[in-house]
Order: sequence, then structure tokens, then C-alpha cells
Amino acid sequence: MAAMLLADLGATVLRIQRRDPVEQGIQRELRYNLLLRNRTSIELDLKQPEAVSLVLDLVENADALIEGFRPGVMERLGLGPGPCLARNPRLVYGRVTGWGQDGPLAQSAGHDINYLAITGALGAIGRQGQPPAPPLALLGDFAGGGLYLALGILAALIERARSGRGQVVDAAMVDGVASLSTAFFGLAAAGVWQPERGANLIDSGAPFYDVYACRDGRYVSVGPLESRFFRKLLALLELPEDLAGWQADRKRWPDLRARLAQAFSSRPRDEWSARLDGTDACFAPVLSFEEAPGHAHLRARGTFIEVAGVTQPAPAPRLSRSAAPPTAPPAPPLRGVHALAALGRWLSPSTLERVQAQGLFPGETA
Repeated sequence: MAAMLLADLGATVLRIQRRDPVEQGIQRELRYNLLLRNRTSIELDLKQPEAVSLVLDLVENADALIEGFRPGVMERLGLGPGPCLARNPRLVYGRVTGWGQDGPLAQSAGHDINYLAITGALGAIGRQGQPPAPPLALLGDFAGGGLYLALGILAALIERARSGRGQVVDAAMVDGVASLSTAFFGLAAAGVWQPERGANLIDSGAPFYDVYACRDGRYVSVGPLESRFFRKLLALLELPEDLAGWQADRKRWPDLRARLAQAFSSRPRDEWSARLDGTDACFAPVLSFEEAPGHAHLRARGTFIEVAGVTQPAPAPRLSRSAAPPTAPPAPPLRGVHALAALGRWLSPSTLERVQAQGLFPGETA
């Protein structure tokens, strides 16, 4: 994720992956593995000394390195921060793990759900009276891990511009998720956040911040927390104005929820969208991944693009001083194809000749 974000914003990224296939999650064609877009790749066996030497050659000309092994693996390969920073003292060495580089759990396996669980985030997600509801792997893997790693790398590059020195970025998903939860820890400390799930203003506890089923079985979302926006919603739903007084009365929330549910169930989702889209009712239809690219607002902004026949999110965020609009990222790379050509952007001609002579990429010519 971090490499995709940086590549989408203009970084030149070379991916080094294992030559031997390993279990890599959900299997699919490479063009559908969108996190690998916008970069070239080579395959190496890092147990070979020549391969390690090649990586150090690449490090010499790199601004940053990203690795996601368990703590200690890169050190055992001879590619830890020590030798890499010795080769290039300006290198930013990015490390992303679930538990972090140290601590009692550092060597344990884990996944997104575990990182949310230990930081308190998972315990806060779900309906009142129901078990915690694991969300998509957005908060831990992608936001708490990948996004924070990219942010840390950029911060280290800015610091390097002043000091001239690189450093190590330890991006632990547990740290990132905890950081993302900062506001909620503050609310809890102040005694204004209830520990029970679904009992707060913005966790589905309030009937005016929730999703509702429509007549066709599809859903809409509403979130008019402010009284003026809530009154707008009531008007568009053709509900009595005096219901506005129920917003601040928690005892009336169950009745208010029932009235809203009854109203939304009277029409299909798209009919509600036609009626409420673009108003101040804080409304949006709940769309699927297949439907989202077709929404008029997202089409107008170019939020989605098509690459190699695959519809996908466009690079974000947008930069105002770019020489040209963001270009569509190319399709993800084929594994290990044209490796020497990819290395030509990073290595001197003499080093490239040495690599070719070592036979690290049999059958290829520069």
C-alpha cells in the first residue's frame, strides 16, 4: 500500500520479490492486484550472496527502502539498516509490521483483525448488544500500516533535506491504529464516550447517524448530526417538524429510529437518492464496489479510472501544482520480466554488466 501511494504520487518504485512462489493471500491475475500498480519488478533469491550484493547496489541510488518481513529477517539476510545505511547514509529505511520491531508480540503472526482488537478499535465497532464487527482490512493493514509508513517515509525525507542523514521508520500497525483512534481515547478519558458498542453519537447509537433499509432491500446512510441538517432530513422525508426535538432526547431515540426506518422502507434506494442527493440532509446511498464508480459525483471528479480493463481508484490526493493531471498508473508488472531493463534505471552500465555476468537473470540480455 505504501509503495502504491508513493508511486501514484510520482516516485519511481522497483519491487523485489521472491523467485519461489509463496502463499500471497487471494489468488488473482496480476492486473487485478492493484496494490502492485505503477512500478516495475524483479525476482531475486536473497539467499544468494550475489542477490544481496545487487540489493545493496540498488540501495546506493535509492531514496527509500520498504520491507515488511518479521523483525530480524532483513538483518539475517545481510540487508538490515546497518549495512544499508552504511552503503547509503541518506537512505530512509521503512519497516512495516503488525506488532512493531520490538515488544513481546514482535515475533508473533497476526492480521488486521488482531491489530484492531489489541488497540481497542475492534471492541468499539459493532451494534449495541452484538459482538464486535470486524470491518474491512482498511484500518490496520492499509491506514494504520501502509498509510502511516508512507507518511513516515515522507517525513524522514523532509528531515533528511535539513540534516543530510537517513533514518529508520518503524511503522507498526498497532501504533497506527492507536494513532487513528486518538480522538476517541480523548472522548473516553473525558467520560463522554460510552464503552458499550452502538451507544454513542457516531457509532450507530444515534438514529440520525445510521443506515436504513429501503423498500428494495438496499440501504442508505444518513448523518445529520447538526440540528439544522436534521430538520432538512425530516422535511425531505415528509416527517413532522416536531420530531426535530427528539434529536437531543436520548429517551426518544428508539421511537425516532422506528419513524426513520418506516419512512425509508417506503421507497427504493435510488428513489431516495434522486430525492436527497445534493441536499444538506447529510445523505448518501450505500453503494457496492461495482456501483461506486458510476456515481455522478465520483464520475465528475474522476475518482475512478480504468487501466488494463480494470476499473480502480485514481491516485490520491491531487496536487495543485502538477505539470499535468495525474496520469493513469500502468498495469501491474509481470513477475520478473525484463529485469535487466528495469535495473538499467538504477545501476551504472558497468554494474549492470556484472549483474548479467553473474547469471542472476538467466536468459535475459541487457
